[in-house]
Amino acid sequence: MSRNKVKLAWIANDSARRTTFKKRKKGLMKKVSELSTLCGVEACAIIYGPYDQKVPDVWPSPSDAHRVLTRFKSMPEMEQSKKMMNQEAFLRQRIAKTKEQLKKQQRENREFEITKLMNRTLVDISGRILQDVHTDELKDLAFMIEEKMNGIQERIDSLKSSTGCRDGSR
Repeated sequence: MSRNKVKLAWIANDSARRTTFKKRKKGLMKKVSELSTLCGVEACAIIYGPYDQKVPDVWPSPSDAHRVLTRFKSMPEMEQSKKMMNQEAFLRQRIAKTKEQLKKQQRENREFEITKLMNRTLVDISGRILQDVHTDELKDLAFMIEEKMNGIQERIDSLKSSTGCRDGSR
């Protein structure tokens, strides 16, 4: 049975918040341990809790965490921050990716619409459909027809070369 989606908001009830903190902390420590074991990477976790803690919780041990942090800090600053991302940079990256996906989808939708128009004009012998079409759509239609014709010609040429026919006869 799957769990319900958790609403990420401040938990007003103090005892519920404390219990959630303890469970989440334990889960986070387990995840860091699994990441380190499964992927063979050095990792550490330091959690300062608000509940009667003088000393933070550290995984795997304070000396190992100190060693990992010392190694990290000894790296050049450029190397340290190479893969780091703050919230703003993350959101900018997501927005750029989403905009790119939107452009791709708009391009695919436009091709689909022009293909539909092309198919409708092939069925309509009277030519009335093209009377209501804008100039931009006609240009796109002409371009698509040209592309389709080039594709057909390339296919014919490849079939001719694969069968050994040069003049179209067998």
